[in-house]
Amino acid sequence: MEMAASNPRSVEDIFKDYSGRRNGIVRALTYDVDAFYALCDPEKENLCLYGHPNDSWEVELPAEEVPPELPEPALGINFARDGMNRKDWLSLVAVHSDSWLLSVAFYLGARFNRNERKRLFTMINDLPTVFEVVTDRKQAKERFSADNSGTKSKLTMKRSSNGQVKNGDLKPGEERRGGEEEDEHSETLCGICGSNYSADEFWIGCDVCEKWYHGKCVKITPAKADSIKHYKCPHCSSSSKKAR
Repeated sequence: MEMAASNPRSVEDIFKDYSGRRNGIVRALTYDVDAFYALCDPEKENLCLYGHPNDSWEVELPAEEVPPELPEPALGINFARDGMNRKDWLSLVAVHSDSWLLSVAFYLGARFNRNERKRLFTMINDLPTVFEVVTDRKQAKERFSADNSGTKSKLTMKRSSNGQVKNGDLKPGEERRGGEEEDEHSETLCGICGSNYSADEFWIGCDVCEKWYHGKCVKITPAKADSIKHYKCPHCSSSSKKAR
């Protein structure tokens, strides 16, 4: 298990550590959810979900040393896997993961003063929680679509049939119209990293599952998106291959 080898010191260092661990856990519970589910065999011992600072994740036994180098995640997440609805189980793991992420961040920042702790928490709080990403992504997208159903004529970007902007339809060099679009998209979350929409980043929507992704998260550039008529995200592409 990867611990605090980098020994983060500043607020920015610890926030970067938090973000990396969070990104890894979000990936485990969304994009890599089938692999995560398979690893959580109830027949095995107490297993924990670890997020690492390099955006990766791992299902592993808890640390043997007492006390451990860092606070430990919830034990035995695998035991409830087959006794709960899958969605509810993932939500439970997400809640425990949020608690662990906060405990690690504040453990690393234990020597911070009041203002530094407040700044760290504010930076953390600006990101959606793992629980919000796992449970509210679809609802947030539906709210976004409903809230903007009457604004279609005000925008210069192409939209799909449900009124959402398809960023892949932007031509290279075209620009979004500042704050208006940013406000309208503020509740849209990336299907991989879970971060909120930002007008200064390139996004693309999957034409199959209708989820949204940072171009960098799915390795699609604006130029490449311009040549794609119907975009299919990695998850939907993988599902199609398995179905054959």
